[in-house]
Amino acid sequence: MPNSMANTNNTKHPTMTELYDLHCHSNASDGALSPTELVQRAQQQGVTRLALTDHDTVAGLAEAKTCAGQVGIDLIAGIELSTNWQKKCFHIVGLGIDPSYPPLAEATHYLQQTRLERAEKIALKLEQKRIPGALAAVKLAVGPGMITRSHFADFLLSQHHVDTQQEAFDRYLAKGKPAYVSTDWAELAVAVRWITEAGGVAVLAHPLRYKLSANWLKRLLTAFKDAGGLGIEVITSRMNPDEIRLIAGYAKHYGLAGSVGSDFHNAANPWVELGRLAPLPAHIQPVWELLG
Repeated sequence: MPNSMANTNNTKHPTMTELYDLHCHSNASDGALSPTELVQRAQQQGVTRLALTDHDTVAGLAEAKTCAGQVGIDLIAGIELSTNWQKKCFHIVGLGIDPSYPPLAEATHYLQQTRLERAEKIALKLEQKRIPGALAAVKLAVGPGMITRSHFADFLLSQHHVDTQQEAFDRYLAKGKPAYVSTDWAELAVAVRWITEAGGVAVLAHPLRYKLSANWLKRLLTAFKDAGGLGIEVITSRMNPDEIRLIAGYAKHYGLAGSVGSDFHNAANPWVELGRLAPLPAHIQPVWELLG
């Protein structure tokens, strides 16, 4: 049975006093808030059950657990793993994991090395565009955390090479742009196995963000299901009703439980807030029913 850092209830959908957010980030990866600040903000927003799902690391979970106990939030131990499938990158959220499971610790170490190697290559490409100093600045900003492209976007913004973080991606960091680096992440099936063996539930994160055709999305969901994936994010921030109906339909067709997650990173984005999520459609099994 999957593990979590706190018990979840067994009702099919939350009551009026229950509010789930099962996808968010602290500064252990690319979020702006410390795990403590993140949990405190979640409590202020009325969230009662929160999953911290930092990119490729569980480093923030212990601090988040301590704060969650103090403010009365049930914390679900999570992670968001970067994966490859068919030469494309996809993110898989693991919910209810045992963060001390040794193979998962080995996996996060491998992914941290992969991120460092990618960061070195990005910095070199930026230097070739006469933008020096990126690697040192990013390492200083991140400290022991995981380096992500968002940290490079913040650097470009701070040095006035762009006016917004999104412009940094559009001009430099996105696929096909001058500082983009293709990365060999873990294979999707391997990442799902890491999550499952760590006692968790594997959830496909933000399925519409990959901008796949219907045929490609069906192929992805088939591969994900075959690998042992059990859930899909039916509700994420800024989804419209048509998009929710579309993903709910896929969830029903493939027998996947539905998850809800804001993918919150920082308070600067007014469109993404902890707990500010549409309700999960009543005909979709909630993913929290699969957690112990």
